[in-house]
Amino acid sequence: MKENFTPDYSYETAALNSGFSLVCGVDEAGRGPLAGPVFAAAVILPKECPEIEGLNDSKKLSEKKREALFDIIIEKAVAYKIASASVEEIEEYNILNATFLAMKRAVEGLPVAADYAIIDGNRLPELNIACSPLIKGDAKSLSVAAASILAKVARDRYITELDDKYPEYNFKKHKGYGTKVHTDAILKYGPCEIHRMSFLKKLLGDK
Repeated sequence: MKENFTPDYSYETAALNSGFSLVCGVDEAGRGPLAGPVFAAAVILPKECPEIEGLNDSKKLSEKKREALFDIIIEKAVAYKIASASVEEIEEYNILNATFLAMKRAVEGLPVAADYAIIDGNRLPELNIACSPLIKGDAKSLSVAAASILAKVARDRYITELDDKYPEYNFKKHKGYGTKVHTDAILKYGPCEIHRMSFLKKLLGDK
């Protein structure tokens, strides 16, 4: 049975009631694609009025809705930071550790330092503040949902800009994910410098 969640502020409130004062939600975007960096964002929402109409897991929203919420989140957040880990770092450290690196950069780059982080998923990056994992956090926590939107929109914009440099791959359409359009282009033209070679082993074989 599919579970339906609506993000709320209860996880943040629990942390605040435990004595923490600035709670951030953290999420990533781009673990699965065949190309481009992995992005992460950290967001501290105002505890007085954290609700933002329509705020939800970025995967449940249209591109147009995510773009609109991106600007609202940036305007209303106490603080936010968007960070990334490069293709080179993904190749060197693997995608999980590169994702943790992007998350760490996002949290530690906040202009207002958080003292507690809610991390989407079931594993934690090494942070210098207290933190807890939250499975499906982007569907349960308002702060994590906000972070998921910032990370997703920022990454999509970045990849779309690369379409001009690498028009043969049609990045603006698939954002680097392994669609047939994308894999057919890789097989035809070969990989480019922003492809994750470790992700292409099955596709390319011994080529």
